[in-house]
Amino acid sequence: MGLWQAAVLGVVEGLTEFLPVSSTGHLKIVEGLLGLDVGDDSIVGFTAVIQMGAIAAVLLYFARDIARLATAWVRGLVSRERRTDPDYSFAWWIVWATIPVVVIGLLAKPLIDGPLASLWVVAASLFAGSAFMWVADRVGSHTRPESDITLTDSVVVGTAQVLALSFPGFSRSGATISTGLLRGLDRVAATRLSFFLSIPALTGAGLYELKEAVGGGVGIGPVAVGTVVSFVVAYATIACLLRYVARHSFDVFVYYRLGVAVLLMGLLVTGAVAA
Repeated sequence: MGLWQAAVLGVVEGLTEFLPVSSTGHLKIVEGLLGLDVGDDSIVGFTAVIQMGAIAAVLLYFARDIARLATAWVRGLVSRERRTDPDYSFAWWIVWATIPVVVIGLLAKPLIDGPLASLWVVAASLFAGSAFMWVADRVGSHTRPESDITLTDSVVVGTAQVLALSFPGFSRSGATISTGLLRGLDRVAATRLSFFLSIPALTGAGLYELKEAVGGGVGIGPVAVGTVVSFVVAYATIACLLRYVARHSFDVFVYYRLGVAVLLMGLLVTGAVAA
């Protein structure tokens, strides 16, 4: 992989990691167009590692919130009286909500990196995820703010990450935001919860794949370039998304995903990209 290819993939990662359009799906499509083997272990590792740049953007953007939650969590561990703090509870909820995706990710990794890595799966998942998002945005009541989030909400939304892990193209943010909407959360609350849940899930995936990416055929240079680029682009994307969802529905993402799915199927049928 050349540095320019790494930079292109960093832009794709930064733009799509938190938009509900599937970063994995877009990365696999672009990797195919760049002539890279989407099933190669080092390429799979590279895509997981550059997510660290996007996660760094979340950590910086939500630094005050994260510091508040971390402080409440530490204080609650050492003081029983502090455990009544809602921030202490919320910090634990993020932990519990991450467990399902960690367990499934470890158990199903051979399947996820094998047959489910196909671009045909990506195309089908783009369609399925679009339908899920469209329904959720219309069925959800949009009445519950962030202060209303419960342990059940966190665990149910966190478990939805398994959909994106198992079916690249479904979208982690799309699955979590849509599930939050089905739980009655408003769009901003569902989106912010999705951001918080992304931190342990994507950090763990990136660290797990780091050795494979750097030690494989990619090299440390492209990994560094892709990670830095994804950080810069992701930070801008987070700010834009939160402003957008405060005033608009998710329809534009649904229609975009459907367009990408149709385009991808066309590329696959004509042989322009390999499955």
